[in-house]
Amino acid sequence: MSTLTIHKTRKAVTSSRGLISDFERRKPGIRVSVAGVNVLLFLFLMLACLGPMYLLVKSAVTPTQDTLRAPLSFFPNGAAWDNLDQAWNHVQVSRYFLNTIVLAVGSWFFQLLVATTGGYVLSVLRPKYAGVLNALVVCTLFVPSVVLLVPLYLTVLNPPLLGTSLLNSVWAIWLPAGASAFNVVLVTRFFDSLPREVFEAAKVDGAGPFSLFWRVVLPMSKPILGVVSVFAFIASWKDFLWPMLVLKNPEVQPLSVRLPAIQAQTDLGVFLAALAISTAVPVVFFLVFQKFFLSGAGMSGAVKG
Repeated sequence: MSTLTIHKTRKAVTSSRGLISDFERRKPGIRVSVAGVNVLLFLFLMLACLGPMYLLVKSAVTPTQDTLRAPLSFFPNGAAWDNLDQAWNHVQVSRYFLNTIVLAVGSWFFQLLVATTGGYVLSVLRPKYAGVLNALVVCTLFVPSVVLLVPLYLTVLNPPLLGTSLLNSVWAIWLPAGASAFNVVLVTRFFDSLPREVFEAAKVDGAGPFSLFWRVVLPMSKPILGVVSVFAFIASWKDFLWPMLVLKNPEVQPLSVRLPAIQAQTDLGVFLAALAISTAVPVVFFLVFQKFFLSGAGMSGAVKG
């Protein structure tokens, strides 16, 4: 039996594996049943994912009484667009929104900086102690984050060499956020998959370590940079415990801390409008960067030329 025949036979056997074989799938009844199940699963996922978002957006512009009496009705007494204005101006969501943006952008920058430089050292430069350093980084993943709260808080309260507390400052959020071992491991594994021929060619052309990192490695790493950006931004946006501990001043607190604090003295419709505003940014941010989760490495062009 020829190699081509064996290959076709294996391909046919592999393609027929599964709950329903290709032969059974061609039957009209089974084909209709499978299509119906797929449609039902799709509708269920749409309802489970978009249903809460729809209710939040609708309730944000619905009068409070209508939300309490008929939460599923579609604007029985008209919309209350004034809820958004009151949430943005009177409840001062605009200030807390800006605080959240500043904290999220800073956390994103430091996480990306540490992850890319750390991954570059462990994967591309590979010094003699890279194995030990990589093992230490991986070991930190097994330490629960709650265990680190007390020593981390004491470090922020009295940081070494600075002589001044970092409480109520953005640095108390930015610097600890950069120490993300998960991002370093994630970027390191991606850098391991990059073609070494490109690095060697760049070194032959006279590229130094910084030039190799900035002009070769980073342009080839757009997919993983997008993934880390989404993780870092959304994690910072929804973080509650750590900002509550280190940001005692309400003037610098983010939405995740201030919204629970103002819930008791805020009208329900206005509060739901504030929640909708705080949810819009991470949703839009994810939709913009979702292609990086689905895209491949896209490095075929990097080897050419």
